[in-house]
Amino acid sequence: MIKINPSLISIFPLLIFVLVFLGFGIYYNDFYALPSPVAALIGITAAFILLKGKINQKVDTFLKGCGDGKILTMCIIYLLAGAFATVTAATGSVDSIVNVGLNYVSPAYFPVGVFVIASFLSFASGTSVGSIVTLGPIVIALAEKSGSPLGLIGACLLSGAMFGDNLSVISDTTIAATQSLGCQMKDKFRFNSKLAFPAALVTVLILVVMGFSQENTSVISEFKDFNLILILPYILVIVLSLIGLNVFVVLFAGLAFAGLLGFGYGSFDFIGFAKKTYEGFTSMTEIFLLSLLTGGLAALVEKAGGISFLIKNISKIISSKKTALLGIGGLVTVANLCVANNTIAIIISGKVAKEINEKYDLKPQQSASVLDIFSCYIQGLIPYGAQILILVSLSSFRINYVDLVQYSFYLHILLIFTLLSIFIGKK
Repeated sequence: MIKINPSLISIFPLLIFVLVFLGFGIYYNDFYALPSPVAALIGITAAFILLKGKINQKVDTFLKGCGDGKILTMCIIYLLAGAFATVTAATGSVDSIVNVGLNYVSPAYFPVGVFVIASFLSFASGTSVGSIVTLGPIVIALAEKSGSPLGLIGACLLSGAMFGDNLSVISDTTIAATQSLGCQMKDKFRFNSKLAFPAALVTVLILVVMGFSQENTSVISEFKDFNLILILPYILVIVLSLIGLNVFVVLFAGLAFAGLLGFGYGSFDFIGFAKKTYEGFTSMTEIFLLSLLTGGLAALVEKAGGISFLIKNISKIISSKKTALLGIGGLVTVANLCVANNTIAIIISGKVAKEINEKYDLKPQQSASVLDIFSCYIQGLIPYGAQILILVSLSSFRINYVDLVQYSFYLHILLIFTLLSIFIGKK
């Protein structure tokens, strides 16, 4: 009888979750055909069956994972983001911003504009989720009204959001990576920027060329009315984000301001505002549930030794400085696929990454950059990650996941530049 390592068995629940989610998506050519919380529930069921321990202990571990501070923080952000998007749409704020864009910018250049604005906002605020939440409703409406490809516009927002998530000095991932490797923030920024800025520049050039080729085919539409006052809630949210206020405060202030404008312009009364707010809450039900359930699933697998098993086995194949850097990237990639949160993935793999960095005498700033870049790359592409799920939810599942992956030029170019720096960079 063949004996299976208990640590190997402990990763099966995560594999089952990922394979069920991706398998149904590939089979039906729709990655959201099977509701993602159901796929997570299948993985959780497998964890309770396969993993050792008393049922009460498993339940306790699962609930602690669901109640993790980072998980609950994300869940509340989802609720406020959904409410803000729904209320501003009801007041006409989104339409006004979109009409300004349609009046003064050629639709052919919307993609490059979205990428640049999202990159600036995410770099200044240090959050990809916040950038997508802030710009998502505008970008989606802009694409639909202008006839621009929804997948391309969404991918540009996603790419720009991940630019700041990776590079910003106030990003959670940057802080986690530098703390894990023990390097200075400025040193990591200098090294990381040598990869991120050229990748962003190449992306801008690609999008400009695409826009130039489509400019002659763009349809000139009549001037569209807009109200500058209705744009103020989004300006408030952006300004407060740039100042660095807590994201809860930012979104609540934006929601309250949008509500006041709705009262003033007669868009709704207090009961109408309450119903729109709740409608926004319910629009985020899927990602809310998925975050809770995957938090609990990851906790079960981690306590059983599954993630440690993966990290330990990946570290065994390292034999040189180049493979050491690739190993660090592989470690955080596997962790990110398991927990669907790049900050947590960096924290999980950071200790081993530091050991590898010291053993092979690597530059801490380079290792920290690789750790951060690989985590952000994977986070920006997994279909059950917060960034993509928020985008898809805001579009009422009209954005095609394959299009998001295909048109996320910046993420792919950044990965290529990073791999080139590993294989042909200076020793």
